[in-house]
Parts: sequence; C-alpha cells; structure tokens
Amino acid sequence: MSVLSLSRLEVMRHIESYIEEALSEFLTPVDKIWQPADLLPDATGDNFFKEVKELQSSAKELSYDLVAVLIGDTITEEALPTYESWLSSLENVSDDYNGPWSRWVRAWTGEENRHGDALNKYLYLSGRVDMRKMEISTQYLIADGFDIGTGKDPYRNFIYTSFQETATNLSHRRVAQFAKKEGDTLLAKMCGHIAADEARHARAYKAFVEKILEVDPNEMLLAFEDMMRKKIVMPAHFLREMGLKIGQTFGHFTDAAQRLGVYTANDYTDILRDLIDDWKIDQLQNLNEAGEKARDYLMALPDRLNRVAERMKSPTLEYKFSWINA
Repeated sequence: MSVLSLSRLEVMRHIESYIEEALSEFLTPVDKIWQPADLLPDATGDNFFKEVKELQSSAKELSYDLVAVLIGDTITEEALPTYESWLSSLENVSDDYNGPWSRWVRAWTGEENRHGDALNKYLYLSGRVDMRKMEISTQYLIADGFDIGTGKDPYRNFIYTSFQETATNLSHRRVAQFAKKEGDTLLAKMCGHIAADEARHARAYKAFVEKILEVDPNEMLLAFEDMMRKKIVMPAHFLREMGLKIGQTFGHFTDAAQRLGVYTANDYTDILRDLIDDWKIDQLQNLNEAGEKARDYLMALPDRLNRVAERMKSPTLEYKFSWINA
C-alpha cells in the first residue's frame, strides 16, 4: 500500500494514545531490565576463565540440532537494523520523531538489541561455533533484507508482529527447556529471559490489533486474511551461508527446529488459533460482506492447516552447517 487511506490514517492516529500507554505497559525501564553482562562471565572478575571453562563444558553437551537452532536464532536477532527500519517506515503512522510510534520503535529496538548481543557472546565463548562464518551469515541477512508481504501497511504489520513475536517467544522458551534438559543452565536462563521479553512484545502488538478491531474490524480482518493467505514467513527466510544463494540455509534451519520440536508446523497452527481466540474473531459485530468472508476463511483455516501438518514427515538429519565446529 503506497498511500495510507484517510480512514486508516485516522484509525492509526486514534490508537496513538494507546501506543503511548504501551511504552510503560509492555516495555521495561532501561535501568531495571536485565543486560547481557548480568548473565555472562565477567572479564574483570577473578573467576572469568573458570566461568568460561564451565560455559564451554556445558555447551559441549548441547546436541547438534540445538546448536544449529541457537545459531539461527542468534543471526535472526542480530539482523535488528532491518526490523527497525521496516517498522519505522510504516506509512504516516507517526511522522513525528518524538511521537508515540517513533518512541515505541526505538524503545522496542533497544530491548531487542540485547538478545542478539547476549546470544552472540555466549556462542563466541562456547567454542562450538565458527564465528566468522556465522558473522558472514548475519551480514548477509542484514544486507539481503526481507520481504514479508506487509508493505508499509500498519494493519498487516501488526498482524505480522503479533504472530512473529509469539513464535519467537515460543522458540526461545523451547530452546531454554532443551538447554536445561541437556545441562546448560546458563543458556537456559538466558533464553528464558529473552523469551519473557518476546512475550511482552507479542502482547503489545496483539493489543494494537485489538484496538484497531474495535473501530475498523472489516479492514483489519481483510489484512489478517491476506497475511494468512500469503503465510507468515519468519524474519530469517533469506538466511544463507557463505557461498550459497539467498535463502538456501533457511530450510535447513527450520528442519532442525522441526526435528527438535523447537518450532513446528503444529505450532504455526496453534499460534493462529490463539490469535483468533485472543481477538475474539468469532464475536465481531457489524461486519460487511467482505469482512464476513474474511472471518469465515480465518475460522476454518486452523483445521485445514492441521490436516496438512498431519501429513508432513519429520525431516531427517542430513545437513551440516558451516557455522558449527563440532
């Protein structure tokens, strides 16, 4: 959408006051939130080398698939400049540098930035990773950008962020569970903290959608339907390694996540079903014909996707990532 319609612009201006509230409701003050230094070995401390050896000992026990998923998650988190520029470019949402939307994007970016920072340092210290090759993948992902089908339309973008932040919360939470099971309590704690951040962010974007549904349900339903027809693609869908073409590594990364149970086709459907329930799509009133058709499509979609997921076979372990030393 190249030009935001007058009615949609009015709606976005209408919810700006709520975005203002979201700054304090869904984000944590900088001086109170955790920082990577709170979790990682302190290089100024007397026990630094001992703590690094302990970190490496625990990391050595992590399964291959878990390390692969962790690296993919880290690269995704570190491509933050792409996501900030994408959200900042939404059409006419807030042209004021100090407006609520601009301040939300900057504050959200500040919280998100800590995730890649913490995970990158952990992987560097772990000794399991060829950092140069991982860093090349990160630079590729930032340079390649992404195309998630939202354009500059805030409605579609809020649908996407509601879904994606929920998925990211789930992925980090599952990695934390597997890390704890495999004996790495530091990684488990770190990913647990990150998952909690993502859960707050997901609640915020879902709240934005909820506010829009109150005043413009038909257009928001059409945006929801459109995004689900296109399918929600993850931010790292252009992921690649050195020497490969754009997007060639992403399928191997998702195979590892599916095989391990970190993020599966069933999870995709469960998130969709939860969004439909959270937004009370079945209870919306005063829909026009297009809105009713969009609702019918959305209400039937989870069962359709479940039938597809049931026919999917779990991928077998074949691919060797250039990022992983051992």
